[in-house]
Amino acid sequence: MIYDYFTDGLTVNPIQDLTFRTGKTALVLLVLSLACTPVYSLFKYRAVINIRRPLGVYAFIYIALHLTIFILDNFVWSFGFSWEILKATILEKRYILIGFAAFLIFLPIALTSTKGWQKRLGKNWKRLHKGVYLADLLVIVHYVWLVKADIREPLAWGAGVVVLLALRIPVIKRGVQSALARVKRPVRSTPPPPGGERIPVQIETDPT
Repeated sequence: MIYDYFTDGLTVNPIQDLTFRTGKTALVLLVLSLACTPVYSLFKYRAVINIRRPLGVYAFIYIALHLTIFILDNFVWSFGFSWEILKATILEKRYILIGFAAFLIFLPIALTSTKGWQKRLGKNWKRLHKGVYLADLLVIVHYVWLVKADIREPLAWGAGVVVLLALRIPVIKRGVQSALARVKRPVRSTPPPPGGERIPVQIETDPT
């Protein structure tokens, strides 16, 4: 994005383009982070657990950039910063209100993402970080309300988030695990007839 900014690789409205890019990147990272636990529980691919926290941290960085660019563009560069204007804008435009609510949920989660905070908070750490599920849904609502016209893409992202959240429900998770186990189960060969040996069948692969 920085390279595109200095090489005129952005659209005619570069600030708006940067706002959209940071928001879209944050959404992608959030969904990837959300997918790590289901991927591990269903396929036992342990590597995804190691990247789950970095994905979440990078997602918050882009969320912070997204919000910062929006505030600078709308309240500093345009009209000059004013708490009254900021408050009125947040309350007037519902997509801003819902996006800001998601940011407030993400903020304490990001600040307590270290192992040190995990030890300090104990069981409360897990309760706090479950708030990311609500925040992810708020991000989708923010996206839908922002787009307004063609909402197919945000709805597709929303469907993905709902599926990833549903796979955390024990009943659904066990059902999917059972289905995958049946698919992976090897097919038993037919036993040879009594009193006789199975005759191996040779398959001719080269007619010459």
